[in-house]
Amino acid sequence: MISMKNLAVIALLLGVVGCFTACHDHETYADQKKKERKAIQQFIHEQNITTITEADFEAAGFKTDLEKNEYVLFPSTGVYMQIVREGCGEKIKDGETTTLLCRFTEENLMEDSVFLSNNVHRFANSPDRLTVQNLSGTFAATFISGLMLDTYGANCPVPQGWLVPLTYIKVGRPTSAEEEIAKVRLILPHTQGQSNASYNVYPCYYEITYQRGL
Repeated sequence: MISMKNLAVIALLLGVVGCFTACHDHETYADQKKKERKAIQQFIHEQNITTITEADFEAAGFKTDLEKNEYVLFPSTGVYMQIVREGCGEKIKDGETTTLLCRFTEENLMEDSVFLSNNVHRFANSPDRLTVQNLSGTFAATFISGLMLDTYGANCPVPQGWLVPLTYIKVGRPTSAEEEIAKVRLILPHTQGQSNASYNVYPCYYEITYQRGL
């Protein structure tokens, strides 16, 4: 028969083991960020992406070479951007407020899976709509309607990373068959992404088109 003293010792040992396991399983924010960086670098490697600096980007006339699969890295935010098409029309002017229509595909790089996309037949007539304002070169935006709001909730902020391209692209509406709307590819760390990515610390890859609304 196990004595009360032995039971107490066993209970203490089990408690220590449980505490050790819980501490071992607990993932710190630093651990999460390390995993995020690893996922981003793995994606860059797998996609044969060539990273260029902001200085290189400026020297190239704020363009990225698609044949070299170039992405510019903005070190202050950790955002990687490739401009596929500069777009037609004009850039958003300083002090201007306008409506943008965006079609996008969102991929969770931690899971290597497409999570959201309005580039499908179901959403053919329902691009995400957002209001954007240019405040002396700093852009602020709010979702009006669309898949992002439906998925992440009424308080879903526009990912900061979505606004980075607006400094460099034109947002118009095609007036001829030769004109095309702007298209970019982005790799966003959690700090520049949507609310769920920010909370759970995972990076996302996006393909996004930007068109001026009516």
